[in-house]
Amino acid sequence: MNMGERTYYVSHFIDELYQNGLEHVVVSPGSRSTPLAMTFAEHPSIKEWVHFDERSSAFFALGMAKKTQKPVALVCTSGTAAANYYPAIVEAYYSRVPLLVLTADRPHELRDNGAPQAIDQIKMYGAYTKYFHEMAVPENTEQMKRYARRQASRSYSIANHPNKGPVQLNFPFKDPLVPDLTLSDLWGSSTQSFVNHITGKEQIDASAASQVLDLLQGQSRGVFVCGELHSDEAKEHLLQLAKKWEVPILADVLSNLRKHPYTNEWVISTYDAILKQEEIRNNLDVDFVIRFGSMPVSKPYMQWITAQRPEVHIVVDENQGYREPTSIETTMVFSEPASLLKQLNEAESLPEIDRKWSNFWFENNQTATEILTLNQDELTEGTAILALSETIQEESVVFVGNSMPIRDLDTFFLNDYKSVQVMSNRGANGIDGVVSSAMGVAATGTPVTLVIGDVSFLHDYTALFIAKQYKLPVRIIVVNNNGGGIFSFLPQNKDNKHFEALFGTPFNPPIQSMVQGLEVPYEMANDLNHLKELLDQPIHFEVIEVQTNREENLNWHREQWQKVYEQLKRDGLS
Repeated sequence: MNMGERTYYVSHFIDELYQNGLEHVVVSPGSRSTPLAMTFAEHPSIKEWVHFDERSSAFFALGMAKKTQKPVALVCTSGTAAANYYPAIVEAYYSRVPLLVLTADRPHELRDNGAPQAIDQIKMYGAYTKYFHEMAVPENTEQMKRYARRQASRSYSIANHPNKGPVQLNFPFKDPLVPDLTLSDLWGSSTQSFVNHITGKEQIDASAASQVLDLLQGQSRGVFVCGELHSDEAKEHLLQLAKKWEVPILADVLSNLRKHPYTNEWVISTYDAILKQEEIRNNLDVDFVIRFGSMPVSKPYMQWITAQRPEVHIVVDENQGYREPTSIETTMVFSEPASLLKQLNEAESLPEIDRKWSNFWFENNQTATEILTLNQDELTEGTAILALSETIQEESVVFVGNSMPIRDLDTFFLNDYKSVQVMSNRGANGIDGVVSSAMGVAATGTPVTLVIGDVSFLHDYTALFIAKQYKLPVRIIVVNNNGGGIFSFLPQNKDNKHFEALFGTPFNPPIQSMVQGLEVPYEMANDLNHLKELLDQPIHFEVIEVQTNREENLNWHREQWQKVYEQLKRDGLS
């Protein structure tokens, strides 16, 4: 016994997602989701990916959607399976990644009465989805098939329209659950979207762009700041504008302006190291800041800008986004960045920039780069990133974990005329699901190098099964300092009584045994030259372990920052 012609309700919904552009679905096994899972697998133009761990599956889908900038569908059964999606949905909401979350559910008569595997799934992700809809129980009528298509088209558009994000559709299914995939004309006759959506990006007109220029009149000491930025057009316009105005760009590593074919001398990759010392921050009076993209990783930048309170502080964000945590007086410009940058590049009037100010950043970026790269022969967490920066292959992705790895990348991943994309889950900045997200990026066919700490690796160990199952091109560098390395840099480190147990958390992870137990290729980097040799090889699925000591790592980093500070002080701070 099967669903019979009620299958059309599901097949038309799925085909409508395809008509709107869906290419991938990530399925976790379960009974109640059988109608969706089997019908998705039957569709000739949608690729299904299967993983047993819902939390990992959701982050895997997030990685795919982050790379392609297109919605990816998720399918799970009822109950706590859907709850395991929650962390990835939170990340997708804050990092503006489009996901279609399709949760199967018990029919209404089996809810809230003790039926097994039934929880309240109505708006279960709260404010973290852009849209929620409880789908009707499947019926085979023309009206219901049109309804299914309308909801599919609407949901895809909402997820994919700026600001992008997750949507949830909850599907109540009655027995029998097996679809009839032998039905004639299973997908219907549609060749285009059932609901056409004509949308556009928010832009400002020429008069509004002139207002931005007017704000800069009389302001001569300024910087562009660039966090995570998706638009290639915006990146090129920003690089062009910085060169034209001779204004430095404090480029977060996720800006992808450092490793870029058109990068230039105004891209300041060492600004975090330059701003480490309070004395330097206090001596750098800034008149204007124009920020594009999300807030940078750098804490010293946050401290500097909050203390300095520039006369003009402009944040450019698209579609009424509001990413401004400094609480200083700000002008929010709601515009697609490329549009505004193009207008600024075409403007005839230019700000009168203090050349001494600009040269400070240009010259000290060179100085800091020389210090951070000179005579670095020891294998440390920082030199491991330097090695990666030197050897990373063209047209590949570096996916980086949070806590210390992203901060080391922000310090040691330096400028080069290469086409390399750096990605990370910086919406909620969690350490969960990072391996899965990197696998999702690799599933798009792009070689990925993942840099991750040992605790984050343990959080998402099951994701290794995905890469093994689908033979994904992922190189994982596990920086194993036996615990939470970032806490060594925080005030908690001074508490000798509780620090190791509560923050250091040394679990002595047997990385080699864990990896080789899955028959995954493994290498221990013995020294810096050995690591470089490993990184020089073509990317394939493997794990490279870099073992470090947390206390030694803390001291080594402080030594590097002190060297930069002392040299800048000798050269004059401003």
